[in-house]
Amino acid sequence: MNTGSLLGKIAKHRHLKFAPVRPVLWSGIQPYSTESKPPTAVVLTNMGGPKTLDDVQGFLLNLFSDRDIMQFPMQSMAAKFIATRRTPQIKEQYDAIGGGSPILYWTRKQGEAMEKILDEISPETAPHKHYIAFRYVEPFTKTALEEMKADKVKRAILFSQYPQYSCSTTGSSINELHRRIIELGMDKDIEWSIIDRWPTHPGFIKTTAHKIEQKLAEYSEEERKDAVIMFSAHSLPMSVVNRGDPYPAEVAATVDRVMERLGNRYPHRLCWQSQVGPKAWLGPQTSDAIKGFAKRGLKNIVVVPIAFTSDHIETLFELDREYAEEAKELGITGWKRVDALNDDPLFTDAMAHIVKDHIDQGQIVSRQWSLRCPGCKFDTCGHSREFFTKALQ
Repeated sequence: MNTGSLLGKIAKHRHLKFAPVRPVLWSGIQPYSTESKPPTAVVLTNMGGPKTLDDVQGFLLNLFSDRDIMQFPMQSMAAKFIATRRTPQIKEQYDAIGGGSPILYWTRKQGEAMEKILDEISPETAPHKHYIAFRYVEPFTKTALEEMKADKVKRAILFSQYPQYSCSTTGSSINELHRRIIELGMDKDIEWSIIDRWPTHPGFIKTTAHKIEQKLAEYSEEERKDAVIMFSAHSLPMSVVNRGDPYPAEVAATVDRVMERLGNRYPHRLCWQSQVGPKAWLGPQTSDAIKGFAKRGLKNIVVVPIAFTSDHIETLFELDREYAEEAKELGITGWKRVDALNDDPLFTDAMAHIVKDHIDQGQIVSRQWSLRCPGCKFDTCGHSREFFTKALQ
């Protein structure tokens, strides 16, 4: 990638980033009329991201305070220390991509498009309304529940925006939802069901394969012959994997289906990014894979963010800046990053059909989610499963 194209890509990202940085008034969302049929709620859960640089420290504090993903002595004090220490570096990264995360902007766009399609393909459960429940920034899960209460919601579907399940992502969001439902006294108000994973849904696979094909088409015919597809997903500590977390297997299942859709015409590898700290994590790390491919003289690499549904810090900074610059320095001249799903019509249509399929199946929770990891040590996981599966008993 030459300097001009790199600057162009950064400029493009800065343009995308301005929209989500605008103030969002949570209380300004208009509730449905009490005289009309209450909406079927589709609650989009994700970790979220800081909207502005001032939000970075709070985001990190909430992340490191989450006892559903990590537990250590004096966690409250330690979380403040770690968040304070890491804030300057993380602020620089967000500043480089426009001053904040676009994840709220894209989630809103996705939700708006999804609910319109749902109203058409599932009129019996219409109207549908999306709510956003982020784990570490506003709109928090509690905010979403308060909006739903104002709308007099009676039927709600939690729709995880992590295609592949992990206890540290979707699991944490579900546990938080359970806690806030109890805290707000809403445990008897709403009939809940959960879409906790969808790693091989045909619509998701179709959209991802299509985006890869679009990026491959940017190569010449000769360059495509030597192209390698490198799937990159957020890594996990091996301590989590060894408890029995299904995430690595589900990411691999996604990759397998995508390559099958592409006719297995290209060599590929699954790599893992965003490792933090000295402990063992899933490998190979994306950075190490880039170095290895460069040593073998490979020039054309298509990197695919396979576990993310929208652009955020890990695509816009890690993949587009850190890894792209590293690849260039190592002589990989044909580095290309597949576009995130964002509000691609193929993907928002897939989202709607994932929800429609869930409604038609009449399933409250998946068989997989009802099974705790064999090495699980967190009581909250048991409590949330007991709550959401009580309707099955």
